[in-house]
Amino acid sequence: MSDATEPTIIARREGAAATLLMNRPKTLNALDLAMIRGFQSALDTWGTDPEVRLFIVEGAGGRAFCAGGDVRRVREQAIAGDAAAIESFFAEEYAVNRGIATVAKPWVSLIDGVCMGGGIGVSVHGKPVVVTEAALLAMPETAIALFPDVGTSHILPKLPGAVGTWLALTGARLRGGDAVAAGLASHFVPKAKLPALREALLGGDASVVERFAEAPPEAGFAPHRAAIDRCFGQDSMPAILAALEAEGTDWAAEQVKILRRMSPTSLCVSLELLRRGAGATLDECLAMELALTRSVVNRHPDFREGVRSVLVDKDGKPQWQPATIEEVDRGAIAALFEG
Repeated sequence: MSDATEPTIIARREGAAATLLMNRPKTLNALDLAMIRGFQSALDTWGTDPEVRLFIVEGAGGRAFCAGGDVRRVREQAIAGDAAAIESFFAEEYAVNRGIATVAKPWVSLIDGVCMGGGIGVSVHGKPVVVTEAALLAMPETAIALFPDVGTSHILPKLPGAVGTWLALTGARLRGGDAVAAGLASHFVPKAKLPALREALLGGDASVVERFAEAPPEAGFAPHRAAIDRCFGQDSMPAILAALEAEGTDWAAEQVKILRRMSPTSLCVSLELLRRGAGATLDECLAMELALTRSVVNRHPDFREGVRSVLVDKDGKPQWQPATIEEVDRGAIAALFEG
């Protein structure tokens, strides 16, 4: 376990690989600014080093790859009115996401345990993305009144059918096999094989992943694929809810219950973001997300309330403004995008 004297990201050169270990196990390796800067430093140092042929990214502690950004800290900064600190955090994080997408070397993520939000951002823009049976991936931002960021407004619309929209709005959690089926991971490697895979990767050839990969178990959401497309392919939140209610199944009813717990404003923002992101480049998506953080995090009350409810007081009783999807004003959503 890490302690106060250890760095929050441990970057090493091992063989022909640059290895990056996220090292805040007590917070499930939640990204802080020091970690983000550690990633940037690694990209700057080894991205063009001819002796480094690939990157390997892991999480310390055995329970998580990375549970996301340190949104509790962001909430404290929002309450304090420290917009500059919030801007710095998101701008530097998104620059790392772009760096991962553009570095001319394999960026190998070994996801074993929880990987959410910012953890998706430091993995999914590179390849290969390896998951084990213990991996648990999600984009749970609507529960804290944020939105799918870290460049996922570019990634999620490209997943099969309406799977990306379903993941973004409900925060559905994907096990390892589910993540491969959804397109968020490229390879399924059993946990028992992970140490040997890591050792093999130190030789600098990312294609060794193929030797260790196995066919993943069938995705848990497979029986609902057609319903996901029918319902989450709609173009407004009221239409999505109506389509789910028309399905008349237990699964659809559960999706309605989940959506009714989320921030109504966040749901509408997230849906609009993904629709805009579908035709945009990664750079355009990251710029759009950064602009949204200024209005959603700094000005809208739901973000502070969502983080309070889920992560601070943990009472599960957020008081959203407005309280229902039906009360959300389309003009107010457009205004958030305009800044």
